Amino acid sequence: MPSEDDPVTMAIPIVDFSSWKNTQDQAYLLRTAQELVKACQTVGFVYIVNHPLPESVLDEAFDWTKRIFNLPREDKLKAPHPEGWEVHRGYSWPGLEKATQKMPAEDYEEAKKKLREVPDAKEAYDIGSDENTDQPNQWIPDEVLPGFRAFMIKFYWECWQIGEELLRAVAIGLGLEDEYYLVKKHSGHNNQLRLLHYLPVPAEDLEKGRTARCAAHTDWSSLTMLFQDDCGGLEVEDISRPGTFIPVSPIKNAIVVNIGDSLQMWSNDRLRSTSHRVRMPPLADRYKGPNRMTRERFSIPYFMAPDPSSVIECIPTCISEEEPAKYKPITQAEYNKMRASMMY
Repeated sequence: MPSEDDPVTMAIPIVDFSSWKNTQDQAYLLRTAQELVKACQTVGFVYIVNHPLPESVLDEAFDWTKRIFNLPREDKLKAPHPEGWEVHRGYSWPGLEKATQKMPAEDYEEAKKKLREVPDAKEAYDIGSDENTDQPNQWIPDEVLPGFRAFMIKFYWECWQIGEELLRAVAIGLGLEDEYYLVKKHSGHNNQLRLLHYLPVPAEDLEKGRTARCAAHTDWSSLTMLFQDDCGGLEVEDISRPGTFIPVSPIKNAIVVNIGDSLQMWSNDRLRSTSHRVRMPPLADRYKGPNRMTRERFSIPYFMAPDPSSVIECIPTCISEEEPAKYKPITQAEYNKMRASMMY
């Protein structure tokens, strides 16, 4: 047992969402919403269990994820991520992108150069709404992977149905009179479904900082929902011990939800966008083979972003004379431009 002088390791809260959509019990709704907001204030990360997505759907989503990354490189490159940072869709090959921390206060051209000194050993495939003409999807041809597009479109909108309820819960937990205040800022068409494959790499390269799986960063969306396989490796910064990271261990079928920078700004820092990273799996599963190769890892984050014209400004219940707004209003499109130019 730790002594009284030892720091207490931060725990990731768990919120049960089993009855959220099927009850008219306002006390239950408020209690669940307050649990969610408390987790987002103190940790910034929370497990959502007993949500509406069936296990069979999640299993199929991971099956498709493995199938697309098992394709030959020439097939994956039939849906390449477009050049530059403006469109964030299609296949990103290892080394193309670099996860970032929050925007530096100045000289981010120099920051971009420094970020790329250590590459991220991962590949990704990004999907959005087919109705978003500003971010056109780059689909793998149906003859290469029949059924992939149809499933992913359906899965995208199933995730959004849960996302709407999470935004509604946050609004209730923050005491907003209009519980759909945040939902109205998000149509769902500016979200991003990301399929991720972390490649096996020599453990020594990670240990000596020659490569990274996904460096410490914050998300720049409103909320992120994450589905992860059983590999492990996701870590979140312990707010009581800056620079120390703790594992976000996989829980079967749970959604890991975390606050993004947009919602931290909206809430005037009341909600916490916490730095997180992907490192090596837990010790028991860390290595495979004589070259100490790390296990490959698959995960599926779903980023919920406001519509481009939505203005991110402090919401009414999060400002007062004693606690004035810390951020100037900015549209999602303007903020997205700053963050995406750092990544690509």
